[in-house]
Amino acid sequence: MADSREKERKEGDQELKGAGGGEDVIDDAILEQGAVVLRGYVIERINTQDPGRQVRSEDLGGRPNEQQDPQIKEVVEQLLKIADDMNRNAELQLLINQVQGNCARDIFMKVARSIFADGINWGRVVALFHLAYRLIYKALTTNHLENIRMVISWVLEVIREKLYSWLVQQGGWEGVISGFSRWRTVAIVASVVLVATIVYYRKTR
Repeated sequence: MADSREKERKEGDQELKGAGGGEDVIDDAILEQGAVVLRGYVIERINTQDPGRQVRSEDLGGRPNEQQDPQIKEVVEQLLKIADDMNRNAELQLLINQVQGNCARDIFMKVARSIFADGINWGRVVALFHLAYRLIYKALTTNHLENIRMVISWVLEVIREKLYSWLVQQGGWEGVISGFSRWRTVAIVASVVLVATIVYYRKTR
């Protein structure tokens, strides 16, 4: 088991190369912005769920002030609005809460790939982010900080493998801003999809 965890850390290091000061460097605009948006999403969810816990981008491998970019703020805000609709699903929350914080990479990737198995939309992207947020939050609260960057690297791997071309077609991460009228429909569909994938996770762990 220890060898398996070490292998996952090495795979994570291949995705995110640590720079001086603990920052993670990604030399691709869509992946880099995806990492920044994910960190912003996680920080805002934690601010809502656990206001007493102070988390900065640097704690998640980011740069100081990266969340001050107005465009990043707007993208994160739109994703959070989709997530708010998903969070009203009590069954969904019960199932998400049962995901283990030390989830293995292969299980995470199976669940993540199943989210996008029959299509991609912003609700499904939020479902991926929300799953990552739950794992990162558990890593923070159980003091397994080494898992944070590993989970982020897994998300970036999914983005590269499953979402990259779609994101390009949407005009990048800013594409979510124009999807206002579809939020509620997308969120409902994503809730159903994520319930199914978490059930799948529970059966395969």
